[in-house]
Amino acid sequence: MINWGVIGVGGIAYRRTIPEGITKAKNSKLVGVVDINLETAKKIGREYGVIAYKDINKLLNDKSIDAVYIATPTFLHHEQSILSAKKGKHVFCEKIMASNQKQCEEMIDASKTNNVKLAVGYMMRFNSIHQKIKEMLKNGELGKIIMGRAQLSCWYPPIKGAWRQKRELGGGGALIDMGSHCIDILEYILDSKAMEVSCFIDNLVHKYETEDTSLVMIKFENKSFGIIDNCFSIPDASSKNILEIYGSKGSILCRGTVSQDSNGTAELYIEEKETGYGADQKRIDIEKAKKLDIKPVNTYEKEIEYFTNCIEKNIDPEISGYSGLHQVKVIEACYKSAKESRVISIY
Repeated sequence: MINWGVIGVGGIAYRRTIPEGITKAKNSKLVGVVDINLETAKKIGREYGVIAYKDINKLLNDKSIDAVYIATPTFLHHEQSILSAKKGKHVFCEKIMASNQKQCEEMIDASKTNNVKLAVGYMMRFNSIHQKIKEMLKNGELGKIIMGRAQLSCWYPPIKGAWRQKRELGGGGALIDMGSHCIDILEYILDSKAMEVSCFIDNLVHKYETEDTSLVMIKFENKSFGIIDNCFSIPDASSKNILEIYGSKGSILCRGTVSQDSNGTAELYIEEKETGYGADQKRIDIEKAKKLDIKPVNTYEKEIEYFTNCIEKNIDPEISGYSGLHQVKVIEACYKSAKESRVISIY
């Protein structure tokens, strides 16, 4: 059993990771929480019967805590991760890992120096539909992979004090906040890293500092292509959180899987046999689509169980600091592409 402390409990930690992950995972236990807003920390402390702090050092000095989950704004990840590592705590850091590559590298170095694990929170990898699709692609069921698309959008109007709307605090808007999830899930499913990117960003609706709309085109190392679209400018009910995978033998179309939720639907379209060119471009009828009937699992519970298992068995996590560093490299390349209006090579 691994005892957890949580740093920053006012957002995703309170909504998802504490109630669905840390307190539900079979191998973890919540011990303490800390937040700059002491009243928020106390509220959650009372709710879960744990100690609440305002001072991060006091939480980190608690010798009963084995690991910390960092869910603060991006600009704080670097300092808090290194401080936690120096106190001997394993670190599970929310995406995106840090504000730049140098900070990521220093976080990795700190985890190595202090012999602790470091992982980054890309929980969509644990969606059971995504894992099934990855397995199908590995088995060649879709033939040669041609293209993938991932969409994640929401309505995010101007909010006073919102750190995601301040470039200095969040590093960017829709792209860095939601696009990093989309890029990671395509790389995971396609089992291939992004090598080149071309990106467009703009503020089409909201006039805050960071972009409210972004589009990224990717060339992966396996020569397949990717499309990533993210918007803070589309109403929630109109955003279907689409995942599409296309291969030479068929396609898979998902709705709602690129999401904080753990469910969603997926339909498989497979050509039964090879055909010649059809000038009429006849499509498979929707009735012939095969629904992938896969039992959902809670992605927050599974990611905490996974990292906790890595700690207990001394296994290097797959979603490591190096994975987080790679995503920062890709995102930085995307912003550079948008600024310079050209394709950017990542490696």
